Amino acid sequence: MDVLSDAVAALRTGRPYSALSGRHGRWRTDIEPFAGAGFHVVLRGSCLMLPHGGGEPITLAAGDVVFLPHGTPHALTGCDPADAADAVDVPCDGTRTDPSHAPLVLLCGAYRLDQTRAHPLLADFPEVIHLPARHGRHPSLRATVTLLGDELRSPGQGTDATLPALLDLLLIYLMRAWFDERSALPGTGWCRALADPAIGAALRTVHDDPAQPWTVADLAARAGLSRAAFARRFTSLVGRPPLTYLTWWRLTLAASLLRETDAPLAAVAQRVGYTSQFAFATAFKRAYGVSAGRYRQERHDDHRHISDWAMTTTTTTEARQLVPA
Repeated sequence: MDVLSDAVAALRTGRPYSALSGRHGRWRTDIEPFAGAGFHVVLRGSCLMLPHGGGEPITLAAGDVVFLPHGTPHALTGCDPADAADAVDVPCDGTRTDPSHAPLVLLCGAYRLDQTRAHPLLADFPEVIHLPARHGRHPSLRATVTLLGDELRSPGQGTDATLPALLDLLLIYLMRAWFDERSALPGTGWCRALADPAIGAALRTVHDDPAQPWTVADLAARAGLSRAAFARRFTSLVGRPPLTYLTWWRLTLAASLLRETDAPLAAVAQRVGYTSQFAFATAFKRAYGVSAGRYRQERHDDHRHISDWAMTTTTTTEARQLVPA
């Protein structure tokens, strides 16, 4: 699996949610913060997004996509910002307007992410990513939005499997679109690290086989650089030294395996490169503050929903019909 796919798989918890809805008149919806990422797509009409803290409003036209990687609180409104405070408050469990007859149609969704040790690529993302509709830009993203909208409008046989798959695709394409926008700009960070041939090769090596006892010399050879030059370049772009990143990734992968599988702790330890279960247990508790067994139990017991984003414009009953839990 490639580095971006690995990172997304390790971050994601539970199933994604989405909903299609319509709006008309003077309205406003406030979305609270949550531990995940959300998106809004304007399929028809236009509206405003009001950032948290009174930032400059963002005008969203048909075809525009907004991605909020950190679950940042914000508001959506169909009226002028000066009048938005007095607009009709449409709560997350408010009445949904039939999208087929509404002047404004929104596609909204959310992904729940494990924020306990978020992947450093998330640190690269700003609070709000606005991707305006531009002809010929990000065709895969646009195609996925169209397919997702069609599936929500007309659910049928296979929808239970189709919706999560399309939402997973959408998350990848949202991230790709931002990386594409940023890759040509100077600076450091994950968009540059993934695009860098030498450091990208080293990262793929770590992600392809994290259980191997990699040394800096091994990774430098894969990158085609001297040991010292590789260590400097890796640390500059990724934000942490090579072996520190290797340890971090092993434990992040272990946490994902504990959440998503019932594999014995010894098997998890071996999968991520620890020959001793005791050494793994010590390292995991140091990183996460709880034992591996306790972490698994807490995550299995955690059934909180992220519907405040996905159900921004639909009732609870309708959202469950659109996107099965």
